[in-house]
Amino acid sequence: MSRIGFDNDKYLKLQSSHIKERIESTGGKLYLEFGGKIFDDYHAMRVLPGFEADSKLRMLSQLKDDAEVVMVINAGDIEKNKKRGDLGITYDMDALRLIDAYRSYGLNVSSVVLTRFAGQDKAVAYQKRLESLGIKVYRHYPIAGYPSNVPLILSDEGYGKNEYIETKKSLVVVTAPGPGSGKMAVCLSQLYQEHQRGVDAGYAKFETFPIWNIPLKHPVNLAYEAATADLNDVNMIDPFHLEAYGETAVNYNRDVEIFPVLNGIYKKIYGESPYKSPTDMGVNMTGYCIFDDEAVCDASKQEIIRRYYTARADLRRGNGTEEAVEKIKLLMEQCDIGPEDRPVVAAANTVSELTGGVAAAIQLNDGSIVTGKTTALLGATSAMLLNSLKKLAGIPDSVDLISAEIIEPIQQLKLDHFGDHNPRLHVDEILIALTICAKTDENTKLALDQLDKLKGCEFHSSVILSSVDERILKQLGVNYTCEPTYEKTKLYHA
Repeated sequence: MSRIGFDNDKYLKLQSSHIKERIESTGGKLYLEFGGKIFDDYHAMRVLPGFEADSKLRMLSQLKDDAEVVMVINAGDIEKNKKRGDLGITYDMDALRLIDAYRSYGLNVSSVVLTRFAGQDKAVAYQKRLESLGIKVYRHYPIAGYPSNVPLILSDEGYGKNEYIETKKSLVVVTAPGPGSGKMAVCLSQLYQEHQRGVDAGYAKFETFPIWNIPLKHPVNLAYEAATADLNDVNMIDPFHLEAYGETAVNYNRDVEIFPVLNGIYKKIYGESPYKSPTDMGVNMTGYCIFDDEAVCDASKQEIIRRYYTARADLRRGNGTEEAVEKIKLLMEQCDIGPEDRPVVAAANTVSELTGGVAAAIQLNDGSIVTGKTTALLGATSAMLLNSLKKLAGIPDSVDLISAEIIEPIQQLKLDHFGDHNPRLHVDEILIALTICAKTDENTKLALDQLDKLKGCEFHSSVILSSVDERILKQLGVNYTCEPTYEKTKLYHA
């Protein structure tokens, strides 16, 4: 079982306390740009074992009496139906999902801001939908020459043209479904408009990665580069921080590049800036909560290898780039690791070579590896699932968990009524069959009770997974990868 290396309880206390201190230092009102994923940060959970996926939401819920959330969406992204790559849903729908999640933790989502609004039809329709749901909506507009044309930005035709967002709390969390939504611009626009109204307010930035107070080439920070390889983000030493304090701090290229402009705007609004570097703007306490560096390094190296396989599979599917693959290869070289350092890769590929068919392998939390191969009844992933549940439950391989009387009607339904040409059962169908059999069979019930033990396990397939199997593995919390090849040589793959 992977070692825990991150103190989540310490993180919740330290992070919320630090944000409170920043609020006080800015005069009592803080606009906090919240980057990354607040609700489901599975990347952080994988590279910082011990971090919980909803940690940031739980941390914010400790501040709920003093906080409100402003959701930001680029109107152009709504018009283009831009989707989250990990969830496959559009940004406008994800905003609704996130609002529900924030509210479930007691956080008040006070409004939604449509940035770069230029009358887009879908954005107008989305605003009407939000307002029908009782959500306040504001419009912010494109500014010519942004962000370099500071005189225009700080005028009635720049930030002054934006609709002023009415907020009541001392902490305003500005977040978005994805990157490029305009969170920073919304924060700065509010600083300008608050100043015009005689209100002192401050700005700060929360990004989990890169972690500023660990080495530049630490595997955690390299794993962040791997995760953003398609965006071409690059970690770097913050030159402004080094010059101001003589201390090294890690930031990333976009924040370093925009800092002179951002700081210039800050000075124009208030006459001076409290920040000497982009690192100064941050409130991230994550680095102080790592207590087992070796455990965190090992987890991060595995994440880089997983990202390598994901990038290769994306390239094969036609929605990735060769540049992303090559960048992650370089990151693996910097960590002195390769695919051979992921044990399930060799296990799955060896079985595939021996059988001449599709194979899958999973590494359980005790370090043991269980494999599965394609049969007349089961896909390789389904076979692997049954084999691993048997092992976890201590059930002999010879015992059948699902009777033929259950499997055959499902196959008949797929072939005769759904028009499916593949009679083999996918993972979701296996789980349904197991649930039915568990009503009358003690072994099956015992096996089904082991499902939660698959969370955090490592998995590899010798071919690209079906969307169904991929979705179920994700829901089970299994860290999956696959070879960048399809089982069948055809042009269309569902």
